[in-house]
Amino acid sequence: MPTQLQQEKHSIEAWSLINRKYLGKGVRVKRFRRPTRCQIRNRVLLAVLMAKDIKLSQLAEELGVSSRSVSAWVYEGRIPGKNNLEKACSYLGYPRHILFREELLEQSPLICQPAPSRFMKRTLTRSPVSNQILTGLCMVHDLSVSDVSHWIGIHPGTFRKWLHQGTLPSAAFQEKAEQFFRIPKTVLFADCVLSQHDASR
Repeated sequence: MPTQLQQEKHSIEAWSLINRKYLGKGVRVKRFRRPTRCQIRNRVLLAVLMAKDIKLSQLAEELGVSSRSVSAWVYEGRIPGKNNLEKACSYLGYPRHILFREELLEQSPLICQPAPSRFMKRTLTRSPVSNQILTGLCMVHDLSVSDVSHWIGIHPGTFRKWLHQGTLPSAAFQEKAEQFFRIPKTVLFADCVLSQHDASR
């Protein structure tokens, strides 16, 4: 009769064979986990990270903080301490009132999405993105350009200009975008305002 030690050894070898068979080719790990709508407290921060293709762990390493801390900023809506707040804003290139707007962190509203939609990767590869916040929000919510355009009531080519050229739409369309994403227009189109400010220097 086999001893307990022999049984454990056999069990370990069996699992090793199973792991080699199914995991030997490598496991593809997504850069961002797919959160449900109510799990994201800081949608703007996650949008910027996704548009810039910066992993949470990468941001943590750059700022010298733990990955758990960065996850808490994104998914729990926590605001970092003064030093880390300044470092995060400086590294990502946005002021505090854009990245860590307190009234947005206190709620996780559902966006006005009438039907399922899917973000298309070619939106990013077609040309450089100027409005990273708006593009990132489409990625966060997995929304295609054509669907958002239809729901807001504009031509897809116009919406692409907002994303790729950083075009600042009329006040009426800014209001429509704000109502759809449930995020203030001053945040949605912050990239446009910041680029204009930099150009005027």
